[in-house]
Amino acid sequence: MHVVLYQPEIPPNTGSIARLCAATKTPLHLIAPLGFQIDDKHLKRAGLDYWPHVDVRLHGSWDEFLARQAGKRLLLFSKRAPQSYTKAAYQEEDLLVFGPETRGLPQELLDDHWQRAYRIPMMGDGVRSLNLSNAVSIVLYEALRQLGKV
Repeated sequence: MHVVLYQPEIPPNTGSIARLCAATKTPLHLIAPLGFQIDDKHLKRAGLDYWPHVDVRLHGSWDEFLARQAGKRLLLFSKRAPQSYTKAAYQEEDLLVFGPETRGLPQELLDDHWQRAYRIPMMGDGVRSLNLSNAVSIVLYEALRQLGKV
């Protein structure tokens, strides 16, 4: 299992996700451009002293990321996706892809992978989206549960 953040923008969210990845021994991929410097104090503070325990992989672009991940299955997560994240049959080497906080994944990426695009249902009126670190937590733990790891 791998967590992939496509052009993340908010340092504390990425720091919290890094902590989650350390706790679950899940590699974290960051795809540039990033909305912060990798040495940002807020990023480091949110990850506390867990950074040495995170397998962080930086990619200069989406195309560079894809070239390095040839053959692995992408699962994309967006509020605009057609099916619930609970419908996915997660596999060990899946790449769980999440978009930037303010705009989500580009429609082009969702169109290219529509059959593997999932959403987290929200029942509350007036709620546009979930916090990115919460969304990653929900999906990652469901994937690990399905694989019998938690």
